Amino acid sequence: MTPEARVKKRVKDILADLNVYYVMPVTGGYGNSGAPDFIICIAGLFYGIETKANGGKATALQLKNHDDIRKAGGIALIVDETNVENLRKELISYVQSKANSSPAQVGEVDQGSGEGHKVKRGVRVLRALD
Repeated sequence: MTPEARVKKRVKDILADLNVYYVMPVTGGYGNSGAPDFIICIAGLFYGIETKANGGKATALQLKNHDDIRKAGGIALIVDETNVENLRKELISYVQSKANSSPAQVGEVDQGSGEGHKVKRGVRVLRALD
């Protein structure tokens, strides 16, 4: 198993332990080049997670995808063997903050005016349709 494969396995184990929905997009040929290794959704928040090993750096295309994720209100992370356990802490912290917050603070649908607005943690909410 390659060093990066070990990081991916550890990420999968963490996501499984926390019962997190995830997909691993295939980027060759018809896929979206530069997409993160893991696309996850936890408690309504979108994460893109790129895995690296041995000091590997994200490519310019991967960084562009991460920037696009952030602009869309999601969170983009680069995880390697030195910080993989921080992923568990990050996800648990987000779920706990959601449990201790009001819906408008964490990005649930808001009945307020306007088509959409920013709320805590960069999550974008849209006004419910009638």
